[in-house]
Amino acid sequence: MLAPFVPGDWVENPLQPDWGPGQVQSAIGARVTVNFLHAGKRLINTDQVVLRPAKPPED
Repeated sequence: MLAPFVPGDWVENPLQPDWGPGQVQSAIGARVTVNFLHAGKRLINTDQVVLRPAKPPED
């Protein structure tokens, strides 16, 4: 299975909206490492959580 996201993509976790947007650091299969603005780096299994594309935060 190909990863749905690539490093540099911005995503959000609809189950954790308070985490804010996050930037994908790596994506290998269903394992996507995301650095969220308000939650830090998290490893997400996209077989269990459907990440949504997000706009990058404004500076």
